[in-house]
Amino acid sequence: MQRRIIHVDMDAFFASVEQRDHPELRGKPVAVGRDQARGVVAAASYEARVFGVRSAMPSVTARRQCPDLIFAPPRFDVYRAVSAQIHGVFERYTELIEPLSLDEAYLDVTEACQGGLTATEIAQDIRMGIKEETGLTASAGVSYNKFLAKLASDQDKPDGLTVITPRKGPGFVASLPVGRFNGVGPVTEAKMKKLGILTGADLRGKSLTFLVEHFGSSAERYHAIARGIDDRPVRPNRERKSVGAENTFAEDLTDLDEALSRLEPIIAKVVTRCGEKDVAGRTVTLKVKYADFEQITRRMTLSGAIREPDRIMAVARELLSAEYPFRKGIRLLGVSMSGFESKEPIDEAQLELF
Repeated sequence: MQRRIIHVDMDAFFASVEQRDHPELRGKPVAVGRDQARGVVAAASYEARVFGVRSAMPSVTARRQCPDLIFAPPRFDVYRAVSAQIHGVFERYTELIEPLSLDEAYLDVTEACQGGLTATEIAQDIRMGIKEETGLTASAGVSYNKFLAKLASDQDKPDGLTVITPRKGPGFVASLPVGRFNGVGPVTEAKMKKLGILTGADLRGKSLTFLVEHFGSSAERYHAIARGIDDRPVRPNRERKSVGAENTFAEDLTDLDEALSRLEPIIAKVVTRCGEKDVAGRTVTLKVKYADFEQITRRMTLSGAIREPDRIMAVARELLSAEYPFRKGIRLLGVSMSGFESKEPIDEAQLELF
């Protein structure tokens, strides 16, 4: 049976909650985060995005790009409560819900459609239900697999609904720039462009052998999604064992201070995701990928759980500094948290390196 998948994505969720709860912020550029030297933007309203303000951007950069930017301190307890309301709406239609974050989820409504409703009607009802329950808008994508549903939800934001049928799927993918594909980051996009792959149609025109030669283990996925194929099921109640983020750089890093500065926005993403999941971890893991694609990981386990950016940075700094001088240029850095045991940060950390 053909799956009916909905991807729901709230519109500028954190910032929209702040604008909902503080009417004086409505229609104004808002960043959720701290307006301080080492602060980082956790989320930005659509009014702020017009000025190029984005999540994980340093607060000083955001302020420079938008002098009238208003900073709102994050309130993760409120965001989690609103998220619970949103998931309550989802549960009216299906138990097959795969949360990706507080504001984003996949829903498999195949069984629900046997009752006479179409997936499109269910998506519309869900959007209306979220609006009634929370006062917030959501965008939704409807399709026959997760890859296309996610692309569809981003097609007409904010407050949009896009449907991609099996007949339209391959053509829709063919027309898109490869940079729109989930999982194709800036570095991979640049590499594809050098190979003459600008659109989904270009990607579909490359053989699997060609893709394996140039993209290794990712080749089969690229080969499939270029044809609108994605067999991944919606997996409810996924157990999250780690929370992390990483970044690939356009130029290899050789200087320690430069590498440390590049860790800050990565850690900001990790902290935001820990806040969304209401978790703190005992183990900090540093991932380093060198210019020749050799990869190492270094980790440190603490006596208790943390999630504050300065404490995670202190551990990551110690791990990265131990690798200096770097034997090769660094093309990628990543940081992750695991060992989730407590939601409360510890006062004193006794570090154990292994």
